[in-house]
Amino acid sequence: MTKQTKYTFPKDFWWGSATSATQIEGAADEGGRGKNIWDHWFETEENRFFEGVGPEQTSDFYHRYKEDIALMKEIGHNTFRFSISWSRLIPGGRGEVNKEAVAFYNAVIDELLDNDIEPFINLYHFDMPYELQEEGGWESREVVEAYVNYAMECFQLFGDRVNTWFTFNEPIVPVEGGYLYDFHYPNIVDAKKAVQVAYHTIIAHAKAVEVFHGLPGQKGKIGIILNLTPSYPRSQHPADLKASRIADLFFNRSFLDPAVLGKYPEELIELLGEHGQLPETLPGDKELISANIVDLLGVNYYQPRRVKAKENEPNKEAPFMPDWFFDLYEMPGRKMNKYRGWEIYEKGIYDIMINLKENYGNIESFISENGMGVQNEERFIEGGEIQDDYRIEFIREHLKWLHRAIEEGCNAKGYHLWTFMDNWSWMNAYKNRYGFFSIDLETMERAPKKSARWFKDISINNGF
Repeated sequence: MTKQTKYTFPKDFWWGSATSATQIEGAADEGGRGKNIWDHWFETEENRFFEGVGPEQTSDFYHRYKEDIALMKEIGHNTFRFSISWSRLIPGGRGEVNKEAVAFYNAVIDELLDNDIEPFINLYHFDMPYELQEEGGWESREVVEAYVNYAMECFQLFGDRVNTWFTFNEPIVPVEGGYLYDFHYPNIVDAKKAVQVAYHTIIAHAKAVEVFHGLPGQKGKIGIILNLTPSYPRSQHPADLKASRIADLFFNRSFLDPAVLGKYPEELIELLGEHGQLPETLPGDKELISANIVDLLGVNYYQPRRVKAKENEPNKEAPFMPDWFFDLYEMPGRKMNKYRGWEIYEKGIYDIMINLKENYGNIESFISENGMGVQNEERFIEGGEIQDDYRIEFIREHLKWLHRAIEEGCNAKGYHLWTFMDNWSWMNAYKNRYGFFSIDLETMERAPKKSARWFKDISINNGF
């Protein structure tokens, strides 16, 4: 008989899942919540959302949080990351704090703590208050200041019980989606604005870190959550290596370096300068970024980015784009999640962690998202339960590589699946399901998938 390898994780490892306000809360017109850009975009362009499903109901966590948190405890969660809706807490983005929102978030935090689940709170997950987007959103320095005030309110309201905070989730995504590739509101294609938005996001982040560390009596840690997508070159040819390095600069290091090292990569500054794409800055910005690095890094990992040197010269008459410098490359024989069209490459998680160890001071980090979206999961129901063995395999194989990274000295503290229950996923709505629990959109009933039971065993045994 072959001996089973035992993967045991460090003591107090964080087992849990992650989600965001707009994707699960629902109750869009209840509790004094203001409008965010997703509400507005759905009202104006419903056709861009899968099957015309918008953010007004989503998974109804607003009304069912007690039931959901009980289920989290049941499957072994000791941590759970969610976000606060800025437009729920401060409708319009500025001014009076909404008391009903404070009561809701207090109740969620207390319920988690009562169930021995540590709340991890993220402040911004793609959901700009609509009124602030009308002022230019992250293009505007005034909106940065509004965000800093919002962050301070959150720290003061909830910081007595919440020890783990994050400023932004995947801040590159609103840059890519909203200002380059037209898959997020405000659907602008303008690289100069994209760079300004990215820069102001880092300024907002650094100011929030500064406020957090400056509050008397504030305990705990603050970080940022980045979707790190390793850039793998097609070959070791210098042209492929350069393409891979530039893709990495744009999509990983543009946020990773300022957040963790306190400075932007020189090569990125030179590249943007050469093409007239540098952002407007203010005196003191450089010092602000340098002085306010993160305590903790959340890493979202789904798929690698494989690149090669450009096959054809870019059209310099067209708008400037990161893809002027590389082409995407499909590796022959790659393993695929055929439902989502994404490559599955488990070793990517290890490569990210080794990079953080070698080049980023081995910063305390954790896998804040990893997951597998599958369409029409009801095809896999047997005995009344979705047999999502594909998800179990996906998690297990990624955990093996994470375990290896930890054994080699990487400072990784936990693993969170995206997501606890099927949730609304922006333009994709409920097309791809990611949860441990399925949701019946008619009844809102929650039902565990096979992966939920499996994850409970992992959490109880701290490994497999």
